[in-house]
Amino acid sequence: MKKQKNGWTGTDIKFMRLALELAEKGKGKTSPNPMVGAVVVKNGKVVGSGYHKKAGTPHAEVLALKNAGENANGATLYVTLEPCNTYGRTPPCAPAIVEAGIRRVIIAADDMNPANRNNGVRYLRKHGIKAEQGLLRFEADELNRAYNKFISTGMPFVTIKAAISLDGKIATKTGNSKWISSSQSRNLVKKMRREVDAVLVGRNTYLKDKPRFKGVKNKIYLGKQRANLKILMRDLAKKNIMHVLIEGGGETIASALEAGIADRICVFIAPIIIGGRNAPTLVEGEGIKYISNALDIKNVNLKSVGRDYMVTGCLRE
Repeated sequence: MKKQKNGWTGTDIKFMRLALELAEKGKGKTSPNPMVGAVVVKNGKVVGSGYHKKAGTPHAEVLALKNAGENANGATLYVTLEPCNTYGRTPPCAPAIVEAGIRRVIIAADDMNPANRNNGVRYLRKHGIKAEQGLLRFEADELNRAYNKFISTGMPFVTIKAAISLDGKIATKTGNSKWISSSQSRNLVKKMRREVDAVLVGRNTYLKDKPRFKGVKNKIYLGKQRANLKILMRDLAKKNIMHVLIEGGGETIASALEAGIADRICVFIAPIIIGGRNAPTLVEGEGIKYISNALDIKNVNLKSVGRDYMVTGCLRE
């Protein structure tokens, strides 16, 4: 098998992709822990696999090792995040890897938890295991963007979501907004809600629509307009709320952007024109004076969803 410059082969990439697919199965269920997948490979075959299913339950590596049994001895472990070497609600993974007789560990991403970063790798190397880092790092980091921000800054990852017409309206001049987006877009939004820790809506949205958000873990309705969202986010982080989805109107979205709490934006654009100078728009508030002060959206992605287009992008690196 041809090796890349970094020494990894196509086979290594294949097994790490499998570990990433396993990790994604925990989406919306592991908070405030990261999503992690692990695969044990011996003689070119998968002999064990596992993923972290829920906070407080065994980690991916432990499940994969248990699944592999005696076959773990002399095998290679592919894991999407650096194995922990600290006690939490479960025992550390690094000693379990050593005890199982794993020969080589390939790791996708570093653990951004200051209490564990590089500790797992050092422990493995100290006990004679070849530990390599960085295979498909970007994909692994992207999977755990919410966790990485939460664990390193103590603030939740915040996604702004909205549906707009082609002319940037979120409702008509009378406040009617059902339904701007297609049924396919609305189904995707329902999935997004289930995958976050909390959904936040503004005062006006609550009063007009009385949203129920079926299946959502935590529902947050602002008591007043233009609330201090930075303080609110700090309070939510203390309650281990790691990822917040904001679905407010133009004033709430403006407050989030002005407070600098938003990390990602997701806008569904419907091929309709609403019009009206008094119809609410995506972002209201005071606005900026100069185009040079406009927020720059990075890593923009465009996807077709039913008749709509979904535009996603990052508000910070």
